[in-house]
Amino acid sequence: MSVIPCQRNSDLKRRIEAFAETLKAEAHTLGHHGLSESEFYSSGLFRGAIERIRGQFSASMRDKREFVQHVLNYMQDEGFLNDWESAGEANRHDYAISLESGRTAIVELKGCLDGNNTTIFERPPHADEFIIWSVCTNTGADPRHNAWSGIHTRLSAEIISRKQQVDGIVIWDMVCGTIGRPCPKLSADASRVTVVGPYSLPPPCLYVLPGTIPSPRNNPSPRPQQLSNVQIMQAFNDCFRCWPDEINYVSFDVAHQGADTVRTTRIVRDGEFQRESDPTAIRRS
Repeated sequence: MSVIPCQRNSDLKRRIEAFAETLKAEAHTLGHHGLSESEFYSSGLFRGAIERIRGQFSASMRDKREFVQHVLNYMQDEGFLNDWESAGEANRHDYAISLESGRTAIVELKGCLDGNNTTIFERPPHADEFIIWSVCTNTGADPRHNAWSGIHTRLSAEIISRKQQVDGIVIWDMVCGTIGRPCPKLSADASRVTVVGPYSLPPPCLYVLPGTIPSPRNNPSPRPQQLSNVQIMQAFNDCFRCWPDEINYVSFDVAHQGADTVRTTRIVRDGEFQRESDPTAIRRS
């Protein structure tokens, strides 16, 4: 049982750790800094360079947006959506999608879901559907930790406390199905690859959430929606050939426990519980 089928590539993790140790030990031999070994490590040059690279990787959204653009263009070309547009920096969301039915789906793009940025979103009034799309390009990250951290620790708290309905979550990016993050769906059937521009993609991981806001008094246990009720999620499902037993259904039970509001998060896939939390108090920073 797992919150998401894929898992961290343990061999890659070991290689990353080994290379990191080599880099720390040999960094003073690289480049033309003109410092001795002791001067190099005491100067802060190495740490500063690492932090700069880390910041550049974290801040850059260009590759992620190019990936999303390719996917949405493909879905439009294949007739699974009518049109789409980037919402621009002035908005608190990333993409507006016009569906064939006339409904408007709003997409908020996120990274690996385990950071506080996951809690920064706003469902706009004109959204008929609102989803979070996680594009996590860090091959060293743990997909199972990130998915659970995002869904239970962060998103459930925001949905309940701020009354921000999220209809679905897509966890899927250009690293999925590569050597850095092997996909069990492709291991079982390699023909399920879809070629989208420069990417060869496995089916996405889809999570369908309740269609109402959980409330301890008035709505303590809303059930997940049907996939067909969230048309953008159905479009992902149909375009990229997901199987019914791969769809994840997320529910939240919420209650008062003393002075705290607590929620229990459950994820069901193929009729079986994949993960369930204990009642957890909402703590928002």
